[in-house]
Amino acid sequence: MTAQERKANYDVLIIGAGIAGMYMLHRLREIGLTTRVLEAGTDVGGTWYWNRYPGARFDSESYSYGYSFSKELLEEWEWSEHFSPQPENLRYCNFVADKFDLRRDMDFNSKVTAAHFDDDANLWTLETEDGRRRSGRFLITAIGVFAKPMMPAIDGIDSFKGEAYHTATWPHDPVSFAGKRVGVIGTGATAVQLIQEVAKTAAHLNVFQRTPNWCAPLHNRPITAEEQQEIKASYDEIFKKCRASYAGFMHDSDRRRALQTDAAEREAFYEKLYGEPGFGIWMGNFRDVLVDEEANRTISEFVARKIRERVDDPAIADKLVPTNHGFGTRRVPMETRYYEVYNQDNVRLIDLRETPIERITETGIDTSADAHDLDMIVYATGFDAVTGGYSQMDIRGTGGQALTDKWADGVRTFLGLQVEGFPNMFTLVGPHNAASFCNIPRCIEQNVDWMADLMAKVKADGLARVESTADAEAEWTAHVHLMAQRMLFSKTNSWFTGINSNLEGRDQRSVLLYAGGAPGYRDKCDEVAAAGYAGMVLR
Repeated sequence: MTAQERKANYDVLIIGAGIAGMYMLHRLREIGLTTRVLEAGTDVGGTWYWNRYPGARFDSESYSYGYSFSKELLEEWEWSEHFSPQPENLRYCNFVADKFDLRRDMDFNSKVTAAHFDDDANLWTLETEDGRRRSGRFLITAIGVFAKPMMPAIDGIDSFKGEAYHTATWPHDPVSFAGKRVGVIGTGATAVQLIQEVAKTAAHLNVFQRTPNWCAPLHNRPITAEEQQEIKASYDEIFKKCRASYAGFMHDSDRRRALQTDAAEREAFYEKLYGEPGFGIWMGNFRDVLVDEEANRTISEFVARKIRERVDDPAIADKLVPTNHGFGTRRVPMETRYYEVYNQDNVRLIDLRETPIERITETGIDTSADAHDLDMIVYATGFDAVTGGYSQMDIRGTGGQALTDKWADGVRTFLGLQVEGFPNMFTLVGPHNAASFCNIPRCIEQNVDWMADLMAKVKADGLARVESTADAEAEWTAHVHLMAQRMLFSKTNSWFTGINSNLEGRDQRSVLLYAGGAPGYRDKCDEVAAAGYAGMVLR
């Protein structure tokens, strides 16, 4: 590296112009630090820029999702639905970017492929796909939980001659399903939203189900003028409720226990939750349903009965009821008449546990039982979640150590915000962070505000280097695993536990999120800061 290259272009470089990257930029500007955001897409929005597939929308209440830091912003913006759709969500991101003039400090079409730390100069240098370089004293990643889409390992996947899409890289131009034979692979949260839309106009829809999921009704509807006024008058209360809840939602667990509640009362409570909007049935349920197998069995049996009531054919209903995990131990897809789709004549469910896909052909999909001719294939096959966004970049810390090597035997972090051996790098919404199991904007604001306080200290004290210690990292990682052990999700295969059926060899559980709750996580971060950033070396 030349002497010129050793000189920082900026105080801080941020990767990603989504909800986290935009707010981090705003806070760093207030501090007076020169900052540049590098974004792979052509504009802001992050998740809501990339995930444009039909049916994409919030499953947390719209008014609990937006930023809370600006009273003026809260007053000016109005959500049209209780659970806002993707086009409106993207308009919101653009509205924020315009209001705070964020784009002037952003580089678009700038996919970062490498980030290397110069140990002598205390400098991060980033390289983009087109060969451009930018350097900064500090690096903040804001790449999100779902930055790396995954395609399934199926023979012949490039041979199909029809239309083919992955939900996470959906075209900007409209895609029509009308009159077409469509195959959707997957029945996770994304697929559930998409399938509901495809079934409305497709001549025929084949749903290739790998693993059924427990789904619950979203109960979305437009926000009335009266509700709009009430929401704006209640924002302080809304955000206070989110701040106090386990995962940053407007729903928090009922302090009763399912196993200590009368059966009739328990059933009535489940009926109430099933009929209410949003994640209440997941996050606002009895306190023991996500930690006790017998308690979980009661809610699983309830939801299974609901599925069977809504699907006409008992054999199909049986295929839609999960048998390998309990309700809420994986991410719960929220739906609007999803199960009724399977009552339509133009929809067929193919259970891949019975008849697995053998290959993709020029004309469609061959399973072990049939050849399915298709005009379009949609891969709703998810992501290499949480860590995938990091593994697709060549990130190297002190001594040239690669982050992928550091995490080869399992993720290790301090607070889910820093990695020992990678000074001056911070991971917003990173692994082991409460934000990866949260109403994300609520936890993003906590992450960003904590980081902003640290960066203000960096500026005030003239600090050149901030790094966590090996002992602090080991202690936090052990704490993360301890918190996960009490949760039933830790015994289930899902992205929560780092298992991805699309990745060969990814069959060993590795805790990727913090399960101690958002309030507990915030307290831990605040304790570190109050103790002079204990566990970190500042110099």
